[in-house]
Amino acid sequence: MLTTVQDLGRWGHQSSGVPVAGPMDAYSHVLANRLVGNESSAAALEITLIGPELTTTADVICAIAGADFKATANDVPVPMHRAFTLKSGARLRFGDRVAGARASVAFRGGLAAPPFLGSRSTSLTARMGPFGGRALRAGDVLPLGPADGPGVSAIGSDIGAAAPLPLPRGGATLRVMPGPQQEMFLPQAYDTLFASRFVVTPASNRMGYRLDGPPLAHAGKSDILSDATPLGAIQVPGSGQPILLMADRQTTGGYPKIATVISADVPIAGQLAPGDWIEFVACTRVAAIAALKARYESLDRLVPWESSAR
Repeated sequence: MLTTVQDLGRWGHQSSGVPVAGPMDAYSHVLANRLVGNESSAAALEITLIGPELTTTADVICAIAGADFKATANDVPVPMHRAFTLKSGARLRFGDRVAGARASVAFRGGLAAPPFLGSRSTSLTARMGPFGGRALRAGDVLPLGPADGPGVSAIGSDIGAAAPLPLPRGGATLRVMPGPQQEMFLPQAYDTLFASRFVVTPASNRMGYRLDGPPLAHAGKSDILSDATPLGAIQVPGSGQPILLMADRQTTGGYPKIATVISADVPIAGQLAPGDWIEFVACTRVAAIAALKARYESLDRLVPWESSAR
């Protein structure tokens, strides 16, 4: 089981070598928080592939977004992408995973773990954040912040149409912008990148996905002076096998980057699991900005929390 506490990341400390961390699928993190009336940046749980069992000690309003799990509360199915109430003593269980790889579980008031460097995100690689920077384990207690403001009705209440992320089923096509080290690759490397299917290997984790596919040819040397590593960057080491950098990525890296996944598609990448495939297609800056606006505008169509209270 890999379940961690995440907010939107530990930004502002990369110059000191501190990884950002944060959710692999930030869109679903924001959606889950919006559904329970939290700020987008509130801390929530990110569950990966296999969900935990959670027991409440008080009534709590929560929402699950992202990967589609068969979740139940006291053996009664609970909805995805809807706010629902867990009564005190309820057991929230996550059963079979239907699609996607990671789900965000938000609680009204947010998880109130002590912040570290201004964030409650768990960085597994740097061992920073709640519980000493580790994943949750049996017996952990998760405090919640105050649930001020209006409540909602019981399980199954309709607070307005949510806009869940389209989940990959076996693989995904991701849009990328070439570079930033475009000149360090032969032209045929881009032909290969855009004409091939790559597979996420079992050696992948929150730091990055190691991809298996045809090698991408460098124009010369395969290393650079270390520079910043943006989320979604595709590094290519000497082997020619690409590495897609994700939430727990290092702050700098010494491999050239052939392309970068656009921000609108990073959440979809975050829903991939080992064994899934990836195909890359080229995207312009203008199209990337338009795609990002379109992705998050759908969240603004949610009925506000206050208008759903009864």
